Amino acid sequence: MKIRALATTAAALTALLVAACGTTEDPADAAAPASPAPAGPVDLTDERGAVHLDAPARNVVSLEWGLTENLVALGVKPAGQADVKGYNVWDTSAPIDASTPDVGLRGEPSLDSIVALDPDLVVTTTDVPETVLAQLAKKVPVLALRGSDGSDPIGYMRRTVTTLAKATGTEAQGAKLLADFDAKLASAKDTLAKAGKTGTPFVMADGWVDSGTVSLRMYTPGSFFGAIGAELGLRSQWTTGGDKDYGLAQTDVEGLTKIKDPNTTFVYVANKADGGDFTDSLTNNAVWKQLPFVQGQKVKRLPDGIWMFGGPLSASKYLDALVTAVS
Repeated sequence: MKIRALATTAAALTALLVAACGTTEDPADAAAPASPAPAGPVDLTDERGAVHLDAPARNVVSLEWGLTENLVALGVKPAGQADVKGYNVWDTSAPIDASTPDVGLRGEPSLDSIVALDPDLVVTTTDVPETVLAQLAKKVPVLALRGSDGSDPIGYMRRTVTTLAKATGTEAQGAKLLADFDAKLASAKDTLAKAGKTGTPFVMADGWVDSGTVSLRMYTPGSFFGAIGAELGLRSQWTTGGDKDYGLAQTDVEGLTKIKDPNTTFVYVANKADGGDFTDSLTNNAVWKQLPFVQGQKVKRLPDGIWMFGGPLSASKYLDALVTAVS
């Protein structure tokens, strides 16, 4: 399944390009000097098989936003990036330089642009067609991971961080990143428990308007952010229909009528810089106006820039926003 930014049509995959010199840096300070990665070969296993690197990668091209966020969190500045403009709109947890070189669309990368950057490693997801991955792997080392795993999204996020950290010689930072996430999750769970909000019903969605019709994606417990809600002790009101990778289910406004619990909070994602707020098109919709969370004024928009398919940094922002939304 290809993940799309919300301003595009339902069949489209948002994406473009970019990134700059591949150095290892402090994610809090893009100008921080690089610390040398350990020497020696690195052997990894991705979704396509074995990947061998003669040394930890320093010059890394990323073709997917969630992987980019994790690289930056590890202190690795992408040497090339798919759709840097879109990335910086949708993922403000770990911004990258706007001058980062353009390597094409996320779903249709430019092989020539990537090879010209002479990368040590290209990181991508298996959403990119296998034919493209095979062509690319003939030219440069490629590490292909799933965007997520609907059977264990949090566990796969951990695997992703650990694998990228090993690939780039930043394993200590990777361990810290995951430990910080664990602490943040525990703190948020404790906050909800003390507020008596454990067990609160909620749903999370995003949506878009196409030819005047609002389409919705529901984040089941098999989604990354749906799984985080479950870890907090919240009760998802949309538990079925998610795809095997991202745990997303398709519906429309009429489909929301299956949500009956009047205490449900409807949490959603929009972005003013890319398509606006799909709920604006529902203001006069009779079905929408009768939904219990609308009548109860429990419709809560997440702050812009929290990428729904990211890593520990986006997850930490989501935890803060979700606790606020249901409190």
